[in-house]
Amino acid sequence: MFLRKTAPTRKTAPTRRTTPTRKAVLTAVTVALVAAGAAPAPAASGGWQQVGADITSGVSGLAFNGRAQGTTHALVVRDNKKPGQNRVAALTYRPGRSAAVEPMTWAGGSEPIDLEAIEAVPGTPGEYVALASRGLVYHLKATGTRVEVLGTSPLPAIALGDDYESFALTSRHGRTAAVWADRGAGKDRPATLRAASFAFTKYGEADFGPVTTVRYRTPYPSGPVRHASDISVTESGRLLIGAASDPGDDGPFDSAVVDAGTLSVTRAGKVRLGLSDSPDVLRKFKGHKIEAVECVPNSRTALLGTDDENTGGAVNSAKLCGS
Repeated sequence: MFLRKTAPTRKTAPTRRTTPTRKAVLTAVTVALVAAGAAPAPAASGGWQQVGADITSGVSGLAFNGRAQGTTHALVVRDNKKPGQNRVAALTYRPGRSAAVEPMTWAGGSEPIDLEAIEAVPGTPGEYVALASRGLVYHLKATGTRVEVLGTSPLPAIALGDDYESFALTSRHGRTAAVWADRGAGKDRPATLRAASFAFTKYGEADFGPVTTVRYRTPYPSGPVRHASDISVTESGRLLIGAASDPGDDGPFDSAVVDAGTLSVTRAGKVRLGLSDSPDVLRKFKGHKIEAVECVPNSRTALLGTDDENTGGAVNSAKLCGS
């Protein structure tokens, strides 16, 4: 996913002294809002709400941050690479009605390159773990419109050629486990899923236990597929994996969310990662490249986010996270 974040140039039409149409006025307002960082999201096909209009405004990861009066709040990461481009944004989402994002300020270190996943830290409100594609883990604290880096550290067991797009945390019996994956590429490279116990050192760095590793191929879609574009763990320990076909910045894209196996933590803290012999495709999403799957606590709802490259990003929700 490197060397691609250059926004397309746009030709400027000659100035005309005609009264603008209603459509032109609405378009101008939309552009102004996007530039300000709060993009309105009209209802789209299949319930998708747009939260960005170009290649710098996709959704690479989502972390649930609360829900009140029908409105869901979350943090979004974007896989931008150039200085000054937005890395983290606050999402306000009303299913089927509206969505808007507000860019957050990155503080406490140099801007990350290619953030691909973000996850809330269980039992620690306001703290998150974000992951960059080459395996660098960021321990973050979100306050207002600011994101502060508390610590950075590499993933364990990084292999040559690994390209990470997914990271999830789950907590059982007072113990926390992490699961993450190299995304894989087409028929020749399956995804590599890894899981381990997880904590933080006194310096705020991620501390992983012994690593369990399995290989995974998605049953859908096919072609230039990323077998693991994101991961979420339900409250009962089911492992939901997003997969996406990405033939290029203009698509056409295709995605699915798959019930792929289980992740469990014993009372003694041992982490067990198991894949199903017959992964179940829960739902297909044609026309979109899903890179964010986030199960909302105490519900069946999954928040979904897309990075549709030149056409921007969108969010949706679906009942995928039941026990």
